[in-house]
Amino acid sequence: VQLQAYGGGLVQSGGSLRLSCAHPRTWSAFRAMGWYRQAPGKERELVAAISGDSTKYGDSVKGRFTISRDNAKNTLYLQMNSLKSEDTSVYYCNAGEMWSGIYYPNSGYWGQGTQVTVSS
Repeated sequence: VQLQAYGGGLVQSGGSLRLSCAHPRTWSAFRAMGWYRQAPGKERELVAAISGDSTKYGDSVKGRFTISRDNAKNTLYLQMNSLKSEDTSVYYCNAGEMWSGIYYPNSGYWGQGTQVTVSS
């Protein structure tokens, strides 16, 4: 399923961006959704995940990023504040499951990524 993440761009260190991911109505049936990122030469890493009222964040973004979803709008968000140069990456959205605080991505539900570049 093709999904579209958008909202990326070029921002100065310390700035903010909000990413969005529009998804098909059927995604609302997924109990969990997540944001990943992948920088050149690095593995894809989980940035944040949400399931109901539960959220999970990667250690490097805790306190700076906030994940949320609006089921009525079929949209997943990632508010990114206090951005750092090391946040530069392509960001992807995904639908999956989350159990015992562990997010399990569904390989069939990745969106096209959006580039975030943070200048120092």
